[in-house]
Amino acid sequence: MAYTLPNLSFAYNALEPFIDAKTMEIHHAKHHQAYIDKINAALSATGLENETIEKILMNLNDVPENVRMVVRNNGGGHCNHSLFWNMMASPQNGGGGEPKGTLAVSLHQTFGSFDVFQKKLNDAALNRFGSGWAWLVVDETGKLEILSTANQDTPLSEGLKPILGIDVWEHAYYLLYQNRRADYVSAWWNVVNWEQIEKNYLEARG
Repeated sequence: MAYTLPNLSFAYNALEPFIDAKTMEIHHAKHHQAYIDKINAALSATGLENETIEKILMNLNDVPENVRMVVRNNGGGHCNHSLFWNMMASPQNGGGGEPKGTLAVSLHQTFGSFDVFQKKLNDAALNRFGSGWAWLVVDETGKLEILSTANQDTPLSEGLKPILGIDVWEHAYYLLYQNRRADYVSAWWNVVNWEQIEKNYLEARG
């Protein structure tokens, strides 16, 4: 069962002016598709072709060593981006603002306030050297944590469940923001889809 490019729930221009249409088109149709093409090729004839990408990334040691790094990089790229697209929504369709419900309560309990949480996640994004991601994850006890990963590494490989992530690869922002990662990260909060992230959180907690 080959992996395929997931459809977006919004048009490429829906996140403007915060994320431009051309960046979204290249990011989704080119970068994500490239990860899919490479992971499909790498898994061919490994016996893992019918496994979910999440299960594979949670058990990387079970992947044949000769393709393990390719799977880690490109499978991670596919998995991370499949999550990322759903984590965003246009401001007209509920993007931005602050979370409500169970997640909002847990963020306050864990970090003291939403503002403190936001600053800590921003710091994780801005201090990631080179390419990578900043994540809000749920650990095995149900506790919230903030961390960053390099390249396309996923928290799944560390036994953690990602519920929110900010992509800080340059291809996610360079056309509009050039080297101004901080401006991109600040703008990204205007398109965060809290309704989806609440669902992610409840699912991660079981």
